Amino acid sequence: QVQLVESGGGLVQAGGSLRLSCVASGRTFAGYAMGWFRQAPGKEREFVATISWSGGITYYADSVKGRFTISRDNTKNTVYLQMNSLKPEDTAVYYCAAGLGVSTSKDLMDYWAKGTLVTVSS
Repeated sequence: QVQLVESGGGLVQAGGSLRLSCVASGRTFAGYAMGWFRQAPGKEREFVATISWSGGITYYADSVKGRFTISRDNTKNTVYLQMNSLKPEDTAVYYCAAGLGVSTSKDLMDYWAKGTLVTVSS
């Protein structure tokens, strides 16, 4: 089992920035790709960003490309999501997830954190 715990959500004005963190514990973190997904009220959970174990491969949803950056520090078992130029439509619960392969599909993630709320005011 891998346990994932996020932090860093909150309320921010449009145009502002937030950094989400996700710390993994439990069985080895090694080899797992990590992803961020989000779910807005009344909507399906959607892909935001993903990063390979080595950090050498990253993918982003078109809606966040150029504004969000995913990174990881394997020495700290931590993955980050730096969110800049936030918009009200970025408001959602953000979930960190782990899977054995780089994927944009939530169905291929093996472990999930509980989610952290990001609210962007206009």
